[in-house]
Amino acid sequence: MWQTICLAFLGGVLGGNAFPHFVHGITRKRYPNLTGNGPIPNLVAGWAGLALAALLLFWAHGDRHPAWAFGFAALGVLLIGLFHAGPGAFGRREAPK
Repeated sequence: MWQTICLAFLGGVLGGNAFPHFVHGITRKRYPNLTGNGPIPNLVAGWAGLALAALLLFWAHGDRHPAWAFGFAALGVLLIGLFHAGPGAFGRREAPK
């Protein structure tokens, strides 16, 4: 069961983090990223993150413990979403007045 919990949580975090990068990439918008802020690096990072999240969720064997897998994957998505909505990886900067 611990394998399911850990992998589902990590899959949720990784998928939730990859989603904004993928969306900014396909809409050709700039977004902070370690490999560059342009659309192409964000698209690649988002795609890779979603692919890795799918692998983690597959390896979690959610069919054995479906409630735990869903709950912890959802918790991972929620926590990374709150992180992005709050301080974010690079902190919030006040807009110049």
